[in-house]
Parts: sequence; structure tokens; C-alpha cells
Amino acid sequence: MSDAASNTSKWAQAKTMEITSRAGFRVEDILLEGRRNIDADTLKAIVNVEKGDPIFGFDPDATQEMLQKVSWVKNVRVERRFPNKIYIKIEERVPMALWQRDKRLSLIDTEGVVLTDHKLEKFKDYIVVVGEGVPEHAPEFLQLLMAESEIVKKMEAASLRSERRWDLVLKSGAIVKMPEDDVAVALSRLNQMHQEKQILDKDVKTIDVREPARILVRTHPGAVQQYQAGYNDVQSSNGDAI
Repeated sequence: MSDAASNTSKWAQAKTMEITSRAGFRVEDILLEGRRNIDADTLKAIVNVEKGDPIFGFDPDATQEMLQKVSWVKNVRVERRFPNKIYIKIEERVPMALWQRDKRLSLIDTEGVVLTDHKLEKFKDYIVVVGEGVPEHAPEFLQLLMAESEIVKKMEAASLRSERRWDLVLKSGAIVKMPEDDVAVALSRLNQMHQEKQILDKDVKTIDVREPARILVRTHPGAVQQYQAGYNDVQSSNGDAI
């Protein structure tokens, strides 16, 4: 296209915008639904439209494509609603845990997608998951874990070991060793034992639930006796058997 033709096309477009705007086809309302955590300034910069702008000057497809690239956005729909409204509906990703690697924290969602590593103060009470391979392995594990709310209340973090199995780090400092398989069963057994014996409140070093027939507790030296009495499927040790 020659410069003259290009200039003519631009003039025609501008004239069309002017005429349609005068006819009432200008932005009067921007309706936004679903935003909770997406940065408002980021959203405003992408949408890049003000009240009074010609509505035909706004490209909903291009805006939707850019919004879909924002880490928080799972799904988004952008529409022009004639004569004067722009409608944006966002489905945000649901944050689930804080992923710690290289001494830095990132927020991940229920599918293991990294959402952000900035402004994490409001998520400070989320479970911390540690280790390589967390985005791939954490979602399924955390879904199972969240079903056992009493265990979650006692936890400080969860650590992925060799990308195969998890250790739970309790607020007391004790470590719960989880199995590679049948995690839901192990968590259920642990929860049941806690309900009966308050095992997660005990001053122990480790609780090993990797074996299906027993729970092995490693105590501090001299504290074995208080855990042996009354336990049916718990073996206590003050050695390094675990």
C-alpha cells in the first residue's frame, strides 16, 4: 500500500470513529467480573480504554489474547456490548501453596501453575512446598492433603523428596515421612491416630507412615516410654531406625 493510500485509509478510519462516536457508539461503561488478585494497573494497561473512547476503536479479540497471557488468568471473555459497554469476565486461577526454591517463594495454583513471586504478604499463611518438581507433583498431593484439615493445621511445610514422595514438616519441628503410593490411605491413618492419641502434638522427631501395617515414631532420647503405652499399631524408637 502506498503512503497516499495508507493515509487515506487512516483518515477514513478516524472519520468512521468520529461519526459512530457522535451516534452514541462510545464507551460509557466498562464492566469487569471475576477479578480478585490480578494487579489492577496491569489490567488497566492491557485494556487501555477510557470512558468516552469510540467503542469501535476497542479490539476485544486482541485484548482477550493479551489477558489470557497473564499468569493469574485461567479463562477470560471480552466483549463489546453495543452501543456503549465493554464487558470482561475473568476466571482467575486459585492459589494453593507457596513454592520455595533457591530461597525464594512463588505462589502456585491448584494445577501447579506459578502465579507470582511478588506481593506475597496476603498468602503468608499458605502451606510452603519445597523441592524440585513441585509444579508437577504438588497439585495431586495437596488435593489429598487438604481433605485432612486437622493435619494441615499442624503443618509448617511439605518437602518433595527426590521427586518421589513427600515429608510433612510440622509446626512442632517433627517430620512425617509419607509413602510414595497410597498417600490418601496414609493420611487417613495418620489423622485417625491423631484423633485417638494426639500424635501430631507429641514431642517427637519423626513419624513414619510409609509402612501400611504400622506407624513408626522416633522419639527424643529418654522419651520412649510415654509413647509405647496404649499404642496398637505404633512402634516407638529412640534410635536411627527410620
